[in-house]
Amino acid sequence: MSKKFTRMEKLFLVCLSAFALKFGIVPTASAMHIMEGYLPAAYCISWGVLCLPFLAAGYLSIRKTLKGNKSLITLLAMSGAFVFVISSLKIPSVTGSCSHMTGTGLGAILFGPSAVSILGLIVLLFQAILLAHGGLTTIGANTFSMAIAGPFVTYGIYVLGKKMKLNQKVNVFLAATLGDLFTYIITATQLAMAHHADTSFMAAWGKFMVIFAPTQVPLAIIEGIITVLIVAGLETYAKPELKAVGYFEEV
Repeated sequence: MSKKFTRMEKLFLVCLSAFALKFGIVPTASAMHIMEGYLPAAYCISWGVLCLPFLAAGYLSIRKTLKGNKSLITLLAMSGAFVFVISSLKIPSVTGSCSHMTGTGLGAILFGPSAVSILGLIVLLFQAILLAHGGLTTIGANTFSMAIAGPFVTYGIYVLGKKMKLNQKVNVFLAATLGDLFTYIITATQLAMAHHADTSFMAAWGKFMVIFAPTQVPLAIIEGIITVLIVAGLETYAKPELKAVGYFEEV
């Protein structure tokens, strides 16, 4: 007897298909988040240690969410798959790094920023090991910028927008866009801290920001639009799951 898939299962299969397609056609990477060996050992260790409390909070957040409703694991997995696919589409920006969308805004809006730290770490590990995108030595720095700093700013702007009674689509767009941009402000800061021997920190930071801006600003806007479209689709096809995470109550 044939079994029909639910709408949520179909959505999950589409995300997995995109994941498989991207993995199957990905070329040899020549650019990365912050590439392997590009940061001194002390910086690698420091950024990794700084991530630990956020990762612990993320683990507890996910455990609490799934304990209350195990059906949310599909939506959580979809959020992680979205981060993987969209952050793998990279544009070379500067030696040792690149510009790309992050995709973390969706998870931050649905599950909160702590949960995204775990999703982001998993994505970064897969990308570093399987796609040569990023690096194991720089996993702490990349996790902090993409999976912690960006999502927390996204969530903060989203909460602020709700208090200001902004239109929901405008609120989601602003949160996802500005969260993406903040990720790259942190990345520029990390690079400037490690590589400003011949100049001042602010001069190095300014150079990295100027190099990132031409590609990252339009990418951030595109990510904001894509996040709005996905949330709109979830409002149509995944209402029970959105109710379970409190999305409609927030709106």
